[in-house]
Amino acid sequence: MTELGPVAWPPAPIKTQRLVLRESEARDREAFIELFASPEVRTYLGGPRPRDELEREVPERPGRRPGLFVIELDGAMIGTITLDRRDAERPGHVRPDAGEAELGYMFLPKAWGCGYAVEACAAALGWFADALPGEPVVLCTQTANDRSMRLAAKLGFTEVQRFEEWDAEQWLGVWSPVIVSS
Repeated sequence: MTELGPVAWPPAPIKTQRLVLRESEARDREAFIELFASPEVRTYLGGPRPRDELEREVPERPGRRPGLFVIELDGAMIGTITLDRRDAERPGHVRPDAGEAELGYMFLPKAWGCGYAVEACAAALGWFADALPGEPVVLCTQTANDRSMRLAAKLGFTEVQRFEEWDAEQWLGVWSPVIVSS
């Protein structure tokens, strides 16, 4: 994973109608552990990790790096959004030199089905479009992950290709911000 590029990090918290996207804090540690230990959350992400292992390995202030937003609802973390550079060694790219920004997200099951993912991801994509104008963002998900496929469509990602990776069919979509010239 390489850095996003010339962006100021962390940005000021991003407020939506119901959510706040912000840098992680020590108080988020337990929610990070829950995300990575959850069989539901990790169904299409390689499976859950053992909680005791996470308790040992997750730092006191987890997820503090450029491109990672904590999603907060009513003062509590409900998920994360990441914007990272897609590894050139992985299949699925929209640029000949690879290195596209890739959107990732995880939400605690209690936050599913409320529209928070669309709201938070749209806000993160808006921030990204302002920070790095004109740069495309990709999203990769297993075709079996109906929730992620619906989210990609709602966010305006368009299919670029499908391929096999990790013994499953993957869907790669691209989101390109509209540039209005004056």
